[in-house]
Amino acid sequence: MSNRTYVIGVGMTKFDKPGAKEGDYPDWAREAGERALADAGVPYADVEQAYAGYCYGDSTYGQRALYQLGLTGIPVINVNNNCSTGSSALFLARQAVRGGLVDCALAIGFEKMEKGSLGMKYTDRTPALDKHMQAMFEVRAPEESPFAPQMFGNAGRDHMQRYGSEPDHYAWIGYKNHKHSVNNPYAQFQTEYSLEEIKDARMIHEPLTKLQCSPTSDGSACAIVASERYVSEHDLADRAVEIVGQSMVTDLADTFDDDTDCIRLVGYDMSARAAREAYEEAGIGAEEVDVCELHDCFSANELITYEALGFAAEGEGHKLVEAEATTYGGDGPVVNPSGGLISKGHPLGATGLAQCSELTWQLRGDADARQVEGAEVALQHNIGLGGAAVVSVYKPAA
Repeated sequence: MSNRTYVIGVGMTKFDKPGAKEGDYPDWAREAGERALADAGVPYADVEQAYAGYCYGDSTYGQRALYQLGLTGIPVINVNNNCSTGSSALFLARQAVRGGLVDCALAIGFEKMEKGSLGMKYTDRTPALDKHMQAMFEVRAPEESPFAPQMFGNAGRDHMQRYGSEPDHYAWIGYKNHKHSVNNPYAQFQTEYSLEEIKDARMIHEPLTKLQCSPTSDGSACAIVASERYVSEHDLADRAVEIVGQSMVTDLADTFDDDTDCIRLVGYDMSARAAREAYEEAGIGAEEVDVCELHDCFSANELITYEALGFAAEGEGHKLVEAEATTYGGDGPVVNPSGGLISKGHPLGATGLAQCSELTWQLRGDADARQVEGAEVALQHNIGLGGAAVVSVYKPAA
């Protein structure tokens, strides 16, 4: 029995700022789900299991969202892994198919968020990130800025102190991703900014200005995952994209050891190990990646993750920026052709599946003005603090 797994259909809504999108999360899930099923050319009745990812809401929002697609009695599993929720749902769908439990599974993510920076929702229990906060404040004194940009901004500060990167390197990443998003009709922001505008935007937590930070967003995305047998029986190989490698890694012991730093606290080691395992399963090296959707919740995370994913040696991520290697015409993989989280938006549960959608379109040659010419190997990186990093490698089936 083959354990090869394929994405056969993807779909997503436009991402919007909270309160701007018509309807509610069931409507957005229906839109994304119907688009994915239509893209695959298969009925919802063929889906044998579903994994629904979201971070904000009651315990069975996943069922309520999927009732919009049909009432077929299948198992629906609710998934929450912070910002890596969408790719965690994809990981579980692939696991079910790869293990031979089902031939067709669905992964969907959605989010209806509140305006403003992410904050602590429940104050009557131990915070999920208490160990991260305690460790960070031992390394760097707490400041008044919101917690998430403080963590990732501090990682950027560590990189600047240790390796010599500068604020302009991080600003360029914001500039690049906003420029990429101009051609993405699904992106929350589609405005190109000059490098000076990126640098002169309101400072959130040095070196991060507002235009280097992902916004809160509403929206949904979906992927249909199928076995080789299903793909063959339904003649889907010409549109299918194979997940040739995938790994999920959670926090390691050295994340919290006495020598930790802010780079490790925001998941560098998780990402590096997940990438190594995904490359090994896929039988490729980092140098073979043509296009990448990378979890740029903040520009500092994109730069340090260049190194974690093997696109640059440790301490040399800023050299890719200086060479403009990660945009069209560069020597490295094109990173975040969608505009990334910074510009496309970041509805937490949907982000990983929106990344999957973009890379599926890229490998099919269906990305229109965003198309990376000759893309044959795609890499997805999605991380959530507290913690999980999911790295996936894709290739066309045909």
